[in-house]
Amino acid sequence: MKTILFTGATGMVGHEALTYCLESNDVKNVISLVRRKGSVHHPKLTEVVVEDFMNYQNHLSHFENVDSAVFCVGVYTNAVPDEQFRQITVDYVQVFADALRTCSPDATFCLLSGAGADQTEKSRMAFARYKGMAENYLMNVGFSAVHLFRPAYIYPVKPRKEPNFMYTFSRALYPLLKLFGKGSSITSVQLGRAMAQTAIHGTDKTILENIDIHKILEQA
Repeated sequence: MKTILFTGATGMVGHEALTYCLESNDVKNVISLVRRKGSVHHPKLTEVVVEDFMNYQNHLSHFENVDSAVFCVGVYTNAVPDEQFRQITVDYVQVFADALRTCSPDATFCLLSGAGADQTEKSRMAFARYKGMAENYLMNVGFSAVHLFRPAYIYPVKPRKEPNFMYTFSRALYPLLKLFGKGSSITSVQLGRAMAQTAIHGTDKTILENIDIHKILEQA
């Protein structure tokens, strides 16, 4: 029976992963660090309001005795200034990882990264460069296991207002994208479930590209 720590559980993918964990007989407790209380209520769920994701000093007790963490905090490219984009994509991960490593050194860490993440940290694309920085940090912190999820296009199963034209266009093209196979797209439900399954049961791969994520679902 696992204790799973979440952040970003109110987002599109994080919500699906949270739901799966709450329904799993292999999960005892779910702790969700949030900006504000959500609409999900469950006997297993403890929501903790955190004012500053750069400072967990007042919340370290919630990082103790954690078996796995699922980190899904993120922001769309060009949605915020570059400095803030880097903080959310890199610094938030580092601060969270440091707190978890201190309190639960044997925990497994599952990160929602992205296709094209560049571990050389030299890409001209901020998304790729910053995701690579976050991945590199996690791989060197010393967790017992790290799993870096690099989905391609994520199809939102639940209707939503798309963040920009590119996402609106991609959603319209989704039926065509599926024809290119399991390396090109995945639904939000599939991705959330794969992350949850990995947090609960583990997997033998560190870097999980889109096709690897589909394989996790096939093996469940």
